[in-house]
Amino acid sequence: MKNAQKTYFLEILKKYREEKASYEEIKFLEAYYNAFEGNEDLITHQNEADYAYLKATIKTNIDRKVNHPDPVIKTISNKWFKFAAAAAVILILSIPFYLVTSDKKKDLTAAIDHHIKPGSNKAVLTLANGRQITLNDAVNGEIARQSGISITKTADGQIVYTISDSGERSNAKDGEPLKNTITTPKGGQYRVILPDGTNVFLNAASTLVYPTLFQSSERLVSLNGEAYFEVTKNKDKPFKVASGGQTVEVLGTHFNISAYEDENVIRTTLLEGSVKVSSLAASSVISPGQQAILNRKSNDISTHPVNAEKEIAWKDGMFSFEKDDIKSVMRSIARWYDVEVSYKGDLSDIEFTGEIFRNAKLSEIYKILELNNIHFDVEGKKIIVSYDQEAIKTNQP
Repeated sequence: MKNAQKTYFLEILKKYREEKASYEEIKFLEAYYNAFEGNEDLITHQNEADYAYLKATIKTNIDRKVNHPDPVIKTISNKWFKFAAAAAVILILSIPFYLVTSDKKKDLTAAIDHHIKPGSNKAVLTLANGRQITLNDAVNGEIARQSGISITKTADGQIVYTISDSGERSNAKDGEPLKNTITTPKGGQYRVILPDGTNVFLNAASTLVYPTLFQSSERLVSLNGEAYFEVTKNKDKPFKVASGGQTVEVLGTHFNISAYEDENVIRTTLLEGSVKVSSLAASSVISPGQQAILNRKSNDISTHPVNAEKEIAWKDGMFSFEKDDIKSVMRSIARWYDVEVSYKGDLSDIEFTGEIFRNAKLSEIYKILELNNIHFDVEGKKIIVSYDQEAIKTNQP
């Protein structure tokens, strides 16, 4: 490959991986892979859904190779091009298998998509007086007013608190600040702008409790589940998040906390600024690009570098996995698609790397996972996950 061609190819590959490539550039990349192996006729896009699926599966495969820990594979070279091209062609060869499926697979796909839908903006807001407002059913505009504070729902799935002078003087009961609670169900997400201007993005199956006005010397909220915070800076009033035995303290920064009760650890990931993570047994200050992991049993905290963008991909409409075990993958999927998951056989050694759009039909995710020999059986909204040993035997030389 000549230098000019190589440079052009690398530029398109970079745009492809950043989801910025045009349709024509993606076609060029796919055509190059096939031409490399003499299989140009294999790419045929039957419709937009097939094309989207093809793009997702090829992207998953390419990312595996580009992010591979082995420097021989990771290095962009002519040898790598051949290796990646061959892998992509193998992947493309498998596409017709999914486009022209058996009746059994068609029935399974239909059953999955009929009963199970991807998540959306859904949440319940509980006011200090106990009144509950289902946000996805509420009309846009002001949905409540309490002690001089206006709560508004916007068209793009968020609630905003606006404080008046009278609200600042009266926003307390018996000396305690009034508190609101926002809860997202499985299959829901929501965004709230707190009275200090802090943005909070709530993932599925999460609960945030917060005062309607930060009157004390600190801004304290509590979280169960997962949320991404963009905290408004205030050096005189630290922002604190209490979640499952740990407290995160910041003055103003961007970070993500994953504190689901069905996970053995709590993960705090920092994108900018500085964060102090504390438990009963330890504390640690992390820098951007680092993650603090709290062991729920020991209360010990460990820190390590992490791909921060992967950790917040959910906020931007993506599942992003990097050598995640299949049960962790399925927990994320179960929360977003509001399904129950059980397992058949030993899946402890199975890992998955790749990205999947969160607005994808569950059947499309199943197809992608099936490339890794993961099999679904569906009973209503219950998914039974197993490792397809027969597929492994069939694919063995």
